[in-house]
Amino acid sequence: MTDITIIGTGNMGQAIAGVLARGGASIQQLGHGDTAAVTGDIVILAVPYGALAEIAQTRGAELEGRTVVDITNPVDFETFDSLVVPADSSAAAELQKQLPGAKVLKAFNTTFAGTLNSGQVGAQSTTVLVAGDDAEAKAALISAIEAGSLAAVDAGSLARARELEALGFLQLTLAAREQIAWTAGFALVR
Repeated sequence: MTDITIIGTGNMGQAIAGVLARGGASIQQLGHGDTAAVTGDIVILAVPYGALAEIAQTRGAELEGRTVVDITNPVDFETFDSLVVPADSSAAAELQKQLPGAKVLKAFNTTFAGTLNSGQVGAQSTTVLVAGDDAEAKAALISAIEAGSLAAVDAGSLARARELEALGFLQLTLAAREQIAWTAGFALVR
């Protein structure tokens, strides 16, 4: 059984917990300000981008050696006109710098809670794209996602997080402008 801690209890945290629990994972869900110890081998940060630095600072030692999954899209939510990380970086890459002893992955940022809950994007199955530098960490997360009846694809190294964040940014922009529904999104057809 996979032990997973999800920090964040919002729509995305709840949806991710549902998917992974369906697959048999043991889920510990903590609120962002919760002080309980992390128990999962995989820790999913289902929080806004602005909370990552604080979590890295307060829980850095606790996250050492664990797989840490960043689901954020570092979007300027006031203007919806840009990402707020350097052009040659990503939120996940910045988090990896703050947590050098953790295995940081990027995942779930190109899906909405609605598509995780339903397992569908239109007529297609929801696919979670996973990027990271540790092959074993990616394989474990992909296995947990697939056990929860969703598709998952290895999107490459952590350097690909930048493209995943750009795709997530585009999807958020379209939904905020009501060009697509929050239950829609991009699908991967294979």
